[in-house]
Amino acid sequence: MISSPGNRAVPTDAPPLGTMFSDWRERGFDAAACPVRNVLDRIGDKWTLLALVALAGQPHRFGELHRAIPDISKRMLTQTLRELERDGLIDREVFPTKPPSVRYSLLPLGRSVLPPLAGLIGWAEDSYAAIKTARERFDTAD
Repeated sequence: MISSPGNRAVPTDAPPLGTMFSDWRERGFDAAACPVRNVLDRIGDKWTLLALVALAGQPHRFGELHRAIPDISKRMLTQTLRELERDGLIDREVFPTKPPSVRYSLLPLGRSVLPPLAGLIGWAEDSYAAIKTARERFDTAD
């Protein structure tokens, strides 16, 4: 294990990322067919990330999620939830009420992404001051 800026433990048993990238290139890296890129494009989307974090604690109805995620439009929330459902990360349960109510919850695959997300979120919190300082230094450089 190594420590990140906030002393969070980072596993060291995985191959170094630089080595992994070199291996991919040697095997004829195809960006369009890359599973890592495909998944990270989805998970890395800001609305996806916020929806997963909002659902981490408990299931929510659509209106609850809309209130929990600042600045998201209903259309974008609907699209994000459909994509997460399509990818098998969330479940959409419809209740036979009038009008019908819908509840969204994380499936096991969606829960499995929470620990890596928590690590990334922790790193972002720990590193924000240093990143902000670097940006300011860059923006004021001649």
